[in-house]
Amino acid sequence: MSSAGASWSARNTHHWDDWTLDDLLRAKAGRAVSLVVPARNEAATVGDVVTRVREALVETVALLDEVVVIDSDSTDATYDVATDAGAVVHRASEVRPDLGSWPGKGEAMWKSLFVTRGEVLVFMDADLVDWDTHFVPGLLGPLLTRPEVELVKGYYERPGEQGPLDGGRVTELVARPLIGLLFPGLADLVQPLAGEWAVRRSLFERLAVPTGYAVELAALVDTLAERGPAAIAQVDLGVRAHRHQSLHDLGGMATQILAAALARSGGEPRDSAPLRQFLPGPEVVDRLVPTRERPPAVSVG
Repeated sequence: MSSAGASWSARNTHHWDDWTLDDLLRAKAGRAVSLVVPARNEAATVGDVVTRVREALVETVALLDEVVVIDSDSTDATYDVATDAGAVVHRASEVRPDLGSWPGKGEAMWKSLFVTRGEVLVFMDADLVDWDTHFVPGLLGPLLTRPEVELVKGYYERPGEQGPLDGGRVTELVARPLIGLLFPGLADLVQPLAGEWAVRRSLFERLAVPTGYAVELAALVDTLAERGPAAIAQVDLGVRAHRHQSLHDLGGMATQILAAALARSGGEPRDSAPLRQFLPGPEVVDRLVPTRERPPAVSVG
């Protein structure tokens, strides 16, 4: 690691309890903060996520000003469960319908810019099963107390049946090698694809946003290029667990991440990429993985 990398890591890596709630409430200084939960078919867990955060950080301590769920084409009861839990819920396809709608996590996060009011946005996944509400103040700490920081990534231990590396397969097999080869300025980030992160609206609304799972990596790469390493911080959030996806589903995620990385390293942006996968038999499955990106939200009016 270079001396510059060591300096970045030491100054921009924090622990969730580096700040008290009183510290953050004072530093908030009247700024609005929005929690955004992108969700697709997460009826089993989204209610708990919303309820716990709302009770702890809206009703008990006014650290958050709104809890917003963006429902991305769910076919289960995600919308109703989130609504009953006290969130403001929007179907992604119904937000700015004049701009069209595409499936994907990044699409839901991009659409959130049109229905939230926070100067700071905190993103949390809807499928969490082992977590605590300290995730939110932990992510807000650097943004509320350090004006040069514009994007904060969470990282955590991920216990699983096969040990701590049971999850994070796309991170270890795709994202980390890509970062080492193409974006070494991000090499000190422990979990670059973490779904728990926070960002200033003034930055996020000026970034192109992949509609799928590449949204996290793209935001980091573009922030590093446009604002420099001092704009990025990371926070140790402790322990997190969530539902793991199948290997074939992860293949689609990996394709989207590769496409976003290639587009940011001299390749041509594309709306889709072919993926051939083999099932037992072997059965051949050919599909086009969507890799399109939304333009910066400030550019669409």
